[in-house]
Amino acid sequence: MIPYRLTSGNWSIAWGTPLDLKARISNPISHRNNEYLHAVEELPDLWEWDFPEGVYRAKDIVREAGIILAAIGIQLGGAANSKVLLDNLQSSLATAGREAVLPLEQLKAEHEDDSRSELSDQAKRIGETIVNWAREEDKQASALKRYGERTLTMRSRCDQHLWTPDVVHLLTGPSGSPAVMQLFNEYLHQLILLRDALLPFENWEEVPIERKGTDRERGLRWLEEARNEFLAVLLTRKIPHKAIVRYAQRVLSPELSASGYGFQYRLGTILPASIGRPIAAASKALLRWHPVWTYKAGMTDFPEPAAFDYALDDYYAAQRSKLESAPSERTGSSSSPPSLAAIHEAGLVPVATDSGRVQLQLILPTPERQYAVDLGQALRGHRYLYRPRRENPDAKQPDTSGRDRDDLPVHEAESILVLPGLVTAGAGVHSVAAYGNPLVQWALLGKLYPENVVASEGAAGSALGSARESGKGFGAKFLLDGAVRGTD
Repeated sequence: MIPYRLTSGNWSIAWGTPLDLKARISNPISHRNNEYLHAVEELPDLWEWDFPEGVYRAKDIVREAGIILAAIGIQLGGAANSKVLLDNLQSSLATAGREAVLPLEQLKAEHEDDSRSELSDQAKRIGETIVNWAREEDKQASALKRYGERTLTMRSRCDQHLWTPDVVHLLTGPSGSPAVMQLFNEYLHQLILLRDALLPFENWEEVPIERKGTDRERGLRWLEEARNEFLAVLLTRKIPHKAIVRYAQRVLSPELSASGYGFQYRLGTILPASIGRPIAAASKALLRWHPVWTYKAGMTDFPEPAAFDYALDDYYAAQRSKLESAPSERTGSSSSPPSLAAIHEAGLVPVATDSGRVQLQLILPTPERQYAVDLGQALRGHRYLYRPRRENPDAKQPDTSGRDRDDLPVHEAESILVLPGLVTAGAGVHSVAAYGNPLVQWALLGKLYPENVVASEGAAGSALGSARESGKGFGAKFLLDGAVRGTD
């Protein structure tokens, strides 16, 4: 079978068994509409709302929550004003303002934390899209077309979401009632839960979420405990990567107790969104869903959930090789790129250990040999990577003409990838040639000791000076050169 391919520019990573959701998973939206409403026992004119068992993407959930919004309009009668209600939803899902449930903009400004900054931007993007979908759903009146003018009722506990003054006036006025207030609170809360559940995922619109029959809470309320624990970390301290992964597992595969840097569940594979992309710009916090089964043991129709673990639990204790023991070294940029520079596709190979853990190896094949590094260590190296400081383009740049790249030791990627353990150096600044190839960059991140590695675009002058000034102010430093070198 043709493997799944993750492609970025001219490069790709291939692995696993592609997953066709349409062929394997029935869509409950298309044929179970009546299961969303349940007649209240002994009160046949009243109906309750919930999700049935099935698989949903974000837009499906927004559409089905639209039933609640339509029911609010029915009960308000002539006073109905969906614009006011949806404006409140927009304010609740914003990242700043009085009604914002997650006021991340202020935290983003107060704390220098790349992960929190990325998640703040992510929350803003998702919230804006959910509101746009909700407005489209209301404009099309699709809920009324599908379900008719039924009267919904539900007990929705107070979740302390603030209402705008216009909503307060509408829902507490002559046409409002405690029943309609409950409906609006539930509508807000379901879409807030949806936004927050999707925060870890870069391609959040595509992520399939499975609602199982064992979930007894209404709609997405079964996510509340996991959400509260995650937000407690997000809002109070620097958020570790493992907290993001663990939250994603609890959203998509709550039965998976082991944790790592990524995982597989019944509907695909979750890995950091940075994989395979140029390291200087790749996300350090977000994850990405891939429609692929990465690891399968046995003959079952669906692979078991699996967490992907690091080969090195404690990289401090890992075997180390000195850069001085590398096979070769050159200076300047006169050499032709070796065969490793020409690689356009790498592979991911799962390895099951005796302890039952699953590790992934990143494989770079060349005519001469095959290079392999632990993907977990490469991802760890990327999280610890320093990026060149971005200087003000209008400011005077430092004069680096006396210390240009020609006087900097340049080490070929091959000479480092063949060394055992993690590679370090005694002192000095060292440039490592990655030939502008993100696959080679990632392999090197899995091999260099992740302490003082700086992403460099390989340019001379001020760009090189900026890279030199980044990282720690002491100890050996590696400049991971991403410049494309010409062939002789």
